[in-house]
Amino acid sequence: MNSNCIFCKIITGEIPSDKVYEDDSVMAFLDIKPVSRGHVLVIPKNHSADLLSADNETLKDLMPKVKQISQAVMKAVNAQGINVSTNNGAAAGQIIFHLHFHLIPRYSKDGLPPWPHHEVELKTRTELAEKIKEKFTPDTITSLL
Repeated sequence: MNSNCIFCKIITGEIPSDKVYEDDSVMAFLDIKPVSRGHVLVIPKNHSADLLSADNETLKDLMPKVKQISQAVMKAVNAQGINVSTNNGAAAGQIIFHLHFHLIPRYSKDGLPPWPHHEVELKTRTELAEKIKEKFTPDTITSLL
């Protein structure tokens, strides 16, 4: 636990929340500033700042629960879809530095804009794909298995 972390304080009950799920390792609760009806945050009880700093064991336990909670949320609010996202770092919009996933129910004609996609030339995509592949090391691949 991190004594300065809002989500750690929610886990310990120091700050109240509208819990929708809790077990020994995961908690889920309604977002206090929802993007849409039924917007839920899912957090591991083990503190890590973000996805990139979380240990693999935490993620192995967390991700199936993100899926199950997503299914429950969609059924509860009759959503036609759901966005599952996490922000990593301030540049990506992260405000609270405790790993969390947003489950944002989506509805037909809900007015929420999609990602701002744009075209990229094949040569540029190919060069970028190669640059990313070069960053994988044998240790990186082994840790993914």
